[in-house]
Amino acid sequence: MFRNDKPAEPMNKAPEPVNTGKINSIMEGTSIEGEIKSDSNIRIDGRVKGTINVRGRLIVGASGVVEGEVTCQSSDIEGTVIGKISCADLLSLKATAKITGDINTKKLAIEPGAVFTGNCSMGGGVVKEMQPNLRADAPRVESPAQAVR
Repeated sequence: MFRNDKPAEPMNKAPEPVNTGKINSIMEGTSIEGEIKSDSNIRIDGRVKGTINVRGRLIVGASGVVEGEVTCQSSDIEGTVIGKISCADLLSLKATAKITGDINTKKLAIEPGAVFTGNCSMGGGVVKEMQPNLRADAPRVESPAQAVR
């Protein structure tokens, strides 16, 4: 009488997978102000002013301009971004990219010619200071200040 034939769903469902087969496009000549949220990929060749939250890949084409805060899984930037970028995986700045603002990413790839002005924070790893020619079998060279003593 009180039997429920529906299978029980877990209380905390995992987020649905990102649909990588489809790309939302904001074409050149289009201008948007406001907040954009997407579970799939987005390509911007127009202008966007506001907040962008993408669970997939964000592509800013060479003619694309973004002003505002960006949060994404991964990104390829060829155009201009003015604002903070938070990227969970790989942020790739192509040769024509112009970035003004802070970057927080796990991995960063910058092609020669890209322009970046701001601060970068990467993946929480510890960066060690490297010294040139510091191999176990290489002779140690003293700095001029040490040699004068």
